Amino acid sequence: MEMIKLTIDKKPVVVKPGTTILDAASSIGIKIPTLCHMKLHDMGIENKPGGCRVCVVEVEGRRNLAPACVTKAEEGMDINTHSMRAINARRTVTELILSDHPAECLTCAKSGECELQDLAQELGIREIHYEGEQSHYREDTSPAIIREMDKCILCRRCEMMCNEVQTVGVLSAVNRGFDAVVAPAFEMNLDHSACTYCGQCVAVCPTGALTEVDHTGAVIRALSDPSKTVIVQTAPAVRAALGEEFDLEAGTLVTGKMTAALRRLGFDYVFDTDFAADLTIMEEGTEFLDRLNRHLKGDKDVQLPILTSCCPAWVKFFEHQFPDMKDIPSTARSPQQMFGAIAKTYFADKINVKREDLVVVSIMPCVAKKYESAREEFATDGNPDVDFAITTRELASLIKLANLKFNSLPEEDFDQPLGESTGAGVIFGATGGVIEAAVRTAYEIQTGKSLEKVDFEQLRGLEGVREATVDVDGLELRIGIAHGLGNARKLLEDIRSGKSNFHAIEIMSCPGGCIGGGGQPYHHGDDSVIKKRFEAIYKEDAGKAIRKSHENPHIVKLYEEFLGKPMSDKAHHLLHTNYFDRSNKIES
Repeated sequence: MEMIKLTIDKKPVVVKPGTTILDAASSIGIKIPTLCHMKLHDMGIENKPGGCRVCVVEVEGRRNLAPACVTKAEEGMDINTHSMRAINARRTVTELILSDHPAECLTCAKSGECELQDLAQELGIREIHYEGEQSHYREDTSPAIIREMDKCILCRRCEMMCNEVQTVGVLSAVNRGFDAVVAPAFEMNLDHSACTYCGQCVAVCPTGALTEVDHTGAVIRALSDPSKTVIVQTAPAVRAALGEEFDLEAGTLVTGKMTAALRRLGFDYVFDTDFAADLTIMEEGTEFLDRLNRHLKGDKDVQLPILTSCCPAWVKFFEHQFPDMKDIPSTARSPQQMFGAIAKTYFADKINVKREDLVVVSIMPCVAKKYESAREEFATDGNPDVDFAITTRELASLIKLANLKFNSLPEEDFDQPLGESTGAGVIFGATGGVIEAAVRTAYEIQTGKSLEKVDFEQLRGLEGVREATVDVDGLELRIGIAHGLGNARKLLEDIRSGKSNFHAIEIMSCPGGCIGGGGQPYHHGDDSVIKKRFEAIYKEDAGKAIRKSHENPHIVKLYEEFLGKPMSDKAHHLLHTNYFDRSNKIES
C-alpha cells in the first residue's frame, strides 16, 4: 500500500491513505482537542460528525481552517495544529458553546469528568464574550438515566451510540435552530420509549446532559438506619475498574481493597455477585442441557439456540425489538436478581431478619441494573429483591465521601456464605465469559467426565461477533457470541430467518461486556482501558482455587439445604422469570 507523507507541527509523519489529520497527529503524540469525536476502533466504533469545530487546524495553502476529525491526510500537507488562528477559533467556538450552557459546575454530576469543563480550562477561558438568551428544556428522569438537555452541546455522540452501535434507535436530533435537541421521537420521556438503559449514551456524553439516576443518598440513609440490616453484592467487572477512580492503572484488580472499603462504609455483610453467577450457571446450564438433549433426541418443538439472559439491557432490547422470540432466551434471572432472591429468603432466615428489614445493595458496572431492580416481577408484596443498585462510579463517590484512603486499605475477603465464588463466576464480567463458564459445567454434567483444561480460548476476544465450536466428548457445540446490541441484532435476525445453526448464544449489550458498562469509570474512548479490564478479569479467574461453578461448596450447600436441585419448583420460583412483549406498549 502506498503511504502518504505529510508534516504536522514541523514533524514528518507517514500514514495510510484515508487517515484523518486527527489520527495522523495522534500517531506522533500530538493532541488536538475534540468534543464531538470519539473512537473505539477495536470495538468497531468510530464517529466523525465534525460538528463542534473544536478540532480545527491550519493547513498551508487552504483559505479556511480544517476540522481535523473529518479531513483526510493528503500527500505533502503542511499542518499547524496550534497556530494562533486555530487557537482563537477554538476559543471562540468554546465560548459560544458555554454561552448557552448552565453555569452549574459545582452541583453537576459530571463536574471533574466533564470534557467541556476540561476544554475550557485547557484553552484558558476565564470569561464569556457572548451573551444572549439561553435555551431551556425540561428535565427527563427515567428509572436509570437522567436527561438534562440544558447541558447538551449537540455533539450527537449519544445519538451515534444509540442508533449506529446499539441500533436501539431511541435518540435523534429533533427541531431546528435554537430549539434543536437530542431526544426520543415526539420528544417523549425516555421511560416511555424503547430505551434499554444500557447507559452507553451516558458513557460517551462529554457533559452532564446524560447521567445515571443517583442512588447513593438512599444507600447512605439505609446505612444510617439502625433498624435495617444492609448487605452488599459486588459484580465481577467492578473490581477490574474501580481502581481507576483512585489513580490506579486500568485493569488493576482491587477485590480485597474494595471489600475492605465496603466494610468501612458500614455494610453489615459484604458479599460477591460472583456467587450468584455460579448459581446462574447451575440454573441456566441445566436449562440449556435439557433443551439440547431434547433436541438431540429429535424434539422439533425445542427452542434452540438458547440465549443467555444476564444482561437487563439486552432483555429489554429483545422485549421491544424481537418480542416474537421471547421464548428463546433462558428464563434464568440475572446474577443480581438471583442474589437478591436468595438473600431475602435463604440468608434472611439464616440471620433471623425479616425480609422488609433486610436491605440489598448492588454495586454494578451497569446503569440498566437500576431499571432491572425496579421491575415489578422482582418484588414480593412490593418489597424488591434488590433495593438499590449503584454504579462503580457511585461507589467511588461514596468511598471518597467517607474519606477512606482507598489505596492504603488492606486486602480483605468476602463474607460467607454468599461471598464464595469460582473463576467461572468472575469471567461473567467480560464478553464470552458467561458462555465459557456455562461450558465448563455443562461439559462435566453432560459427559460425566472431569474437564482438565478449563480455558476455552476460542470463546475469548473483543471482536463484535464471534463464532466458536467446542468439542464436548464428540458432540460439537456451536456457539455464537456478541457484544454491543447492534451485533446482537445481527444474530437475532439470523435466528428469525432460520439461518442460525448455533446451539447457544451469549449476548452482552455493552462493548467488551460488563467491563465496558455504562456505569464504569469513564474511559473517554481509550481502547486500551477496555483491553486491560478484560485481561484483569481472566487474571482473577486464573488465580482462583476453584474454577467451575458446580464445584462451589456453598452453591452445593444451598441446593442441599434450600433449593433441592437446579430447575426444581423452588428454584424456578425464585431464580427464573418470564419476558414481555413491549413492542406496542408505552412504559409507565
